[in-house]
Amino acid sequence: MAKMIIPEAVKKEVIKIIDEYNEVVYGHLDSVKYLAEFRSNSLYLKRKEITGDISPMARLTYTGKMDKWKFAIYKWSSESYDPDEWFFPGSEFVNGTILGALKAGNEAYPIDF
Repeated sequence: MAKMIIPEAVKKEVIKIIDEYNEVVYGHLDSVKYLAEFRSNSLYLKRKEITGDISPMARLTYTGKMDKWKFAIYKWSSESYDPDEWFFPGSEFVNGTILGALKAGNEAYPIDF
């Protein structure tokens, strides 16, 4: 089965969701925000931290539907994305959506003020 490339229209919708989330959750913090990096059929969610560092949060794999993304949390212990790890704070938010993944990332890796 060939990889499903993320269409440009989907990328624009993803960016819109992330921008709205950033405004609602981080609007008061200019230095913190989620970022998206698209590669092939994957969306890599990263977060710009207060320090200016960019931290990996999760990888989502496009399945052809906006509410059916496959989720993999970034594990600092192995420095890799793990689709089989479900024992982390925030896992209850993972529901196949971009918004769920953003919420899960915030719970798994809270901002250190």
